[in-house]
Amino acid sequence: MSQGIVEEFLSLKSETDADLLMMQCGDFYELFADDAETVADELDLTISQKSSHGSSYPMAGVPLSELTPYLTALVERGYRVAVADQFDADDGSKYREITRLASPGTLVETTDDDAQYLAAVVEDSTGNGESGYGLAFADITTGRFLVTAVDGADAASAELYRFAPSELLPGPDVRNDDALLSRLQERLDATHTLRPSDEFGPGRARHRVRERFGESTLESIGLDEDSPAVQAAGAILAYVEDTGLGVSAAMSRLQHYRPDDHLDLDATTQRNLELVETMQGGSEGSLFDTIDATVSSPGRRLLREWITRPRRDQELLARRHDAVESLASAALAREALRDCLDDAYDLERLASRAASGSADAGDLLAVKNTLAVLPALEEAIDGTPLATSPLPDVLAKPDRDTAADLRDELDAALRQDPPKTVTQGGIFREGYDEELDELIERHEELEQFLDTLADREKREHGLSHVTVDRNKTDGYYIQVGKSVADQVPEHYREVKTLKNSKRFVTDELEEKEREIMRVEEARGDLEYELFEELREHVADHAELLQDAGRAVAEVDALASLADHAARNDWTRPELTDGDALHVEAGRHPVVETTTEFVPNDLHLDRDRRFLIVTGPNMSGKSTYMRQAALITLLAQAGSFVPARAAEVGLVDGIYTRVGALDELAQGRSTFMVEMQELSNILHSATEDSLVILDEVGRGTATYDGISIAWAATEYLHNEVRAKTLFATHYHELTTLADHLDGVANVHVAVDGEPGEENDVTFLRTVRDGPTDRSYGIHVADLAGVPGPVVDRAGDVLDRLREEKAIEARGSGGGGDTEQAVFDLSSGSFGGGAEGSTRESVDADTTAEAVGDGAGSTVDEEAVDVLDELDETDVAEISPVELMQRVEEWQSRLED
Repeated sequence: MSQGIVEEFLSLKSETDADLLMMQCGDFYELFADDAETVADELDLTISQKSSHGSSYPMAGVPLSELTPYLTALVERGYRVAVADQFDADDGSKYREITRLASPGTLVETTDDDAQYLAAVVEDSTGNGESGYGLAFADITTGRFLVTAVDGADAASAELYRFAPSELLPGPDVRNDDALLSRLQERLDATHTLRPSDEFGPGRARHRVRERFGESTLESIGLDEDSPAVQAAGAILAYVEDTGLGVSAAMSRLQHYRPDDHLDLDATTQRNLELVETMQGGSEGSLFDTIDATVSSPGRRLLREWITRPRRDQELLARRHDAVESLASAALAREALRDCLDDAYDLERLASRAASGSADAGDLLAVKNTLAVLPALEEAIDGTPLATSPLPDVLAKPDRDTAADLRDELDAALRQDPPKTVTQGGIFREGYDEELDELIERHEELEQFLDTLADREKREHGLSHVTVDRNKTDGYYIQVGKSVADQVPEHYREVKTLKNSKRFVTDELEEKEREIMRVEEARGDLEYELFEELREHVADHAELLQDAGRAVAEVDALASLADHAARNDWTRPELTDGDALHVEAGRHPVVETTTEFVPNDLHLDRDRRFLIVTGPNMSGKSTYMRQAALITLLAQAGSFVPARAAEVGLVDGIYTRVGALDELAQGRSTFMVEMQELSNILHSATEDSLVILDEVGRGTATYDGISIAWAATEYLHNEVRAKTLFATHYHELTTLADHLDGVANVHVAVDGEPGEENDVTFLRTVRDGPTDRSYGIHVADLAGVPGPVVDRAGDVLDRLREEKAIEARGSGGGGDTEQAVFDLSSGSFGGGAEGSTRESVDADTTAEAVGDGAGSTVDEEAVDVLDELDETDVAEISPVELMQRVEEWQSRLED
């Protein structure tokens, strides 16, 4: 029994590990069985039934011309889709082969402006207890290919989070590391694709890398051939080759970057600072969304890269600041430049489309038009203050002569309005190719003959109601009305009778038809051949187009930063190699756009490197600390900063611990997450880092929490020595400023007292020194906590401050209490008469209680402790000293 369409589909599907298969059947790409139902649900297609060998299968399909949008929609939903095209066999039959695989990381036709990275990660155990990881990132839509090696799973996770790949190829060891895979799945919106282990093999990987990029590539970029980064790169090349995309030509350069070239921003910090998305997961309200004023897709991608990968190169950053300063101060020139940029298409992606063979005539026209933007940008700069800025050097990076030659070649070749398909003709200008011109001329002559044939027939044979037309069934024909059909000359041969007319052909007409079809076929073949040659010629210049596209993107990103700085009164930071972070009238770059912001100063240096920040909830402590981190980050991204003035000593990393959520599915409570984040900071930060701690130890018992916070402060101050801002409600920590040289206190000022006539006003102003009290109950009132709860909390707080016992109220109402009171001397509930308050503890009575109740000897040590407790004035002793005394008393009683 011969194989049917459905059987052929199912057989091809079994050959691929793709989620879906789209198989060409004539003028449609069809899907059958489960694939049809999946696509129908995702894309709202109509399901029909296909019978095959006695069974019925669901079927759905899309026209050939509509493959790209449907394929793109499926892949952007996370599916890996195989495409099988139809071919003619020698015996005239049809057969299909899988010609390409489209996946989230290999989709050339993406509609998303953001970078689309395909990533691979390979573990390489060093044998010393910590593993090294090789990472490779390839954006096939732009041809960028980056590799690096890092130490430890945390560093690997941070790099992956920074690049946010669409698809991830985990190496053999990584795919078996459940903890790491779980973390990556949790934090990355990436499809995980498993590839054969041998594709990650060192030998095969080295061979692929050298074959693609050149024999001496690894040595020239300073990458050891045994590095796991080479294995990761080789795995990506193997995968891309298997997809059948043919985009290798666009990946013309392998770039080795070192993580220490950029600020260390772990995944937690990137999330806490809301660089590209907010805590709620949306982009609106993020730092990037706030400052992005780019007008081109590549400019937007580059600006996002600068924000997520700030640099440590002071010379490079100085050039960016110079450019932003020039653009910010030259408004007219900046706007003229941005008008030019508005005409630019995405050259990096157009180069990749040309290399993959998917670029159409419109894409090549876009290449030509964008190459014309380069001289337009130069003209917009000449004669303006921008002429002495770094911008001319940026535009000089691509080979301008070669770019101009390519632009002229495309201009001479392409019509201004080429067709959408490359097989219907009409792509090329007259004069581009002599043979094509001759075919076009002959085609026009034949069309002229056919266009005037009806009039000639009317005149020569005295006929009326004559038309000449063409269709797929009858070819060319002469149509005559039935009323005069009997008057046609003898050489007319009837081919069809219609209701009101008849159709005829003649020998001459048939000869002209054969000739025009030969000319059309020859013209179509020649035009397609010429177009493929032109497209390959453009693909050969992929590296030039990438350089030109990058230059346009850089100008756009710099102009965007300048535009935002000029509109929002940002200032140029002074970058230094020192330890200082001095900010005058600093603001939060996002919050200032939505509210009337109160600026604050910040001063950190080697002698004042640790600030303990206190103040009420909702008063602005977190905003103050985050703005310090964001000002530092923006300065090292090359941006101006929201401040009146800023001196920023370059840092090697920014680390934050801000709040935490339960991750119970991974077996981690809020406190466990908090401690793991603290652990990462204490292990990773250096004396050149900036650390932001928003509460530490709040998720456990008070004494435990204070102890952890205290010890962490000492360690950061004494061992790590990083610039640190630590917001806390543990006022006990403020006394550390008296004992540790680099620690200082600041607080967010409050006006008024709870309960006063005008109550409390949060001033949002940061001042030196510790805060004088907590305002938690006031904040609870502001948050809408029921009045009885707020009032009761105030009563309990008063009794705690007065060291009075607290009765546990029962549920009977009317102020009834249970027969239990909270004894401040023992720290627990005990029995007592109903309604008892037990406002004081009699030392003699208690002394009797420490015996055995039968005239036994009194424990003299316990009596001494109680006497000391009775003589202790809580109002005159610091909380830390009180804690120390309590610990001493506990020790003496235990002994």
